[in-house]
This record gives sequence, C-alpha cells and structure tokens, in this order.
Amino acid sequence: MTSATSVRSRWIRLLIVALVAIAIAHALDATAWRFARLLTVNDKDWGRLLRSMGYLPTWGVIALGYWLQQRDDPRRTAHSWALLLGPALGGGIAELLKLSIRRLRPNPDVFEYVFRPFADGPWSNRGMGMPSSHTLVAFAGAAVLAQLYPRARWLWYTLAVGCAATRVLSLGHFLSDTVVAALLGVMVGGWVWGRGRADRGIVAPS
Repeated sequence: MTSATSVRSRWIRLLIVALVAIAIAHALDATAWRFARLLTVNDKDWGRLLRSMGYLPTWGVIALGYWLQQRDDPRRTAHSWALLLGPALGGGIAELLKLSIRRLRPNPDVFEYVFRPFADGPWSNRGMGMPSSHTLVAFAGAAVLAQLYPRARWLWYTLAVGCAATRVLSLGHFLSDTVVAALLGVMVGGWVWGRGRADRGIVAPS
C-alpha cells in the first residue's frame, strides 16, 4: 500500500468514526438535556477552571509561559505560536460555523432544535450554539499540547472534555454541539501542528 493510499484510508476511517460519534451525540441530546444539568456549574471553582480551557486568553498565557520557559529551544517560537494559533483558529472556525448552521442554544423548558432564518440577523451569532466555541478552542489547544507533551495527552484531553461538560451542564449547549466542536478542535490543532512541522521543521519532543 502506497503512502498516499495509507493516508487516504486513515482519513476515511477517521471520517466514519466522526460521523458515527456525531450521530450518537444527536441521539443522546434529549437524554443529556434532561438529566445532565447543573446550572450552577459556572459558579463553582472547578467549573470555572474547566471552562477557562475554552477561553482564548488562557492559551495566550500558556503560549507565553512556554516561550519564556523554553528559552534554549530553537523551536520555542514555533511551538508557542502553535499553542496560540490552534485555539485562535478553532474559535474563529466555530464562530463562522455558527453563522452558517444557525442552530440556537438549548431551551431550558422544552427540548427542541430551533434554527434562526438567515434573514434574521445574518451576521449575528447571538444565541447560536452549533458548534461550541469554548469546546473547539479547548480541544484545539489540547491537540497541540498533546504533540508537545505526548505522555500527558490524557491530561490535556481530560481538561478539554471537562470544558465541554460545563457547557452541557449549564445548558449552554446541546451534547452534539460539543461533540462536533471536539472533533473539529482535534483536527484544527493537528493541522496547525502539522503545518508548523512542514514549514519550520518542527519535530515533536520525545
């Protein structure tokens, strides 16, 4: 099997897995909406901690800290930019998709999918939830950190999952909003890291 064929087969498998995950998430949306509720989650310290993983300035601080710490590493600037650009690009993609998909956030009283017509504020994403911006930012950043520190990848992704959970528990998003965002975030973070390696010769640390 040629390298190109192998890569194509891998992407096809990943696409199938992603589509299955999205379908399952939509099937579980009503159950999550009904039972996974903790409306005070953002008032709790642990809830604020997890949600902050989807806050873009958090990744600016992480990127700066990495840049200051790795002063003897010639790759530090490229790595630091990846830590910032991955989440930033993820957040931008989330906002553009919200304007395109236009599905509103959950109604706490009635489970339903509501889509805002394009004629109603075509350039405003106010109240739109698909995909979750916080989740996409968190997973894009986690994907970059997983490349930098692969032995701790379980920790970075756990924090990203926690960020997604706070969005569902607070009824800020449907479960499917966060699953779609998580999948996109991993892709975005991986793409940013891959582009950095191609353009600057970045090699992941062992």
